[in-house]
Amino acid sequence: MIVKGRTKVYDFNFNLLWVTKYRKQIFVNDIRKNDMKNILLKISENYGVEVNNIEVMPDHIHMMISFPPDMTPSSVVKSLKGASARMWFKIHPETKKQLWGGHLWSPSYFMSTLGNVSKEIVSQYIDSQITKFNNGKPTGKK
Repeated sequence: MIVKGRTKVYDFNFNLLWVTKYRKQIFVNDIRKNDMKNILLKISENYGVEVNNIEVMPDHIHMMISFPPDMTPSSVVKSLKGASARMWFKIHPETKKQLWGGHLWSPSYFMSTLGNVSKEIVSQYIDSQITKFNNGKPTGKK
């Protein structure tokens, strides 16, 4: 979905996944799953991150998100993981006992981009634009 801002237009979509520390199963019932889902949705809204899909599994989080191009992927992940852990332990302090050292999340994460078109299509489009700009005369490949 194309998002139009005052100074930018973008269509960034990301697949984001991260796990609990030691893959401990923390979100084992509907109350815990819904609490974490609501925490992540609130944080996302506060930071301007659009959540297209979210699933809270017993030992990991899976999200499909979009955010403005002036935000970095690592800053988005840091905000989501850091704030959610603080909020989680305020609501569910008993879960800290399940985690050695009291950290909710593993330090790692997986993120990939989602796109509507392939790199080849974009490359062909860029090539066609320069050809049009040069009155139909190809400029050659880089």
